[in-house]
Amino acid sequence: MNSPLPSRLRYIRKLQGITQQELGIKLGMDQAGASARISQYETGKHAPDYATVKRISEALNTPVAYFYCEDDIIADIVIEVSSHNLTTKLEILNLIESYQN
Repeated sequence: MNSPLPSRLRYIRKLQGITQQELGIKLGMDQAGASARISQYETGKHAPDYATVKRISEALNTPVAYFYCEDDIIADIVIEVSSHNLTTKLEILNLIESYQN
């Protein structure tokens, strides 16, 4: 199975209106090669290591888990839940757990 990371990265970057070059520069990449490197990540030609994905997630204010979810619905849930405070996250978790019984 192919990694979901390339398409998730492209989607969330475009959703936020950030160019490949802008993202690369935010990550500390050289301006001349920033766009090409992000393009390689988005096409799956090269896979960023976990530390790089962590930096990408911070730059895009997106949970790391989002980039690795194999299920699109779970990925959407990760995005939605991540924006809430701890109390609300726990309430959401309790609600989900209540459906298991």
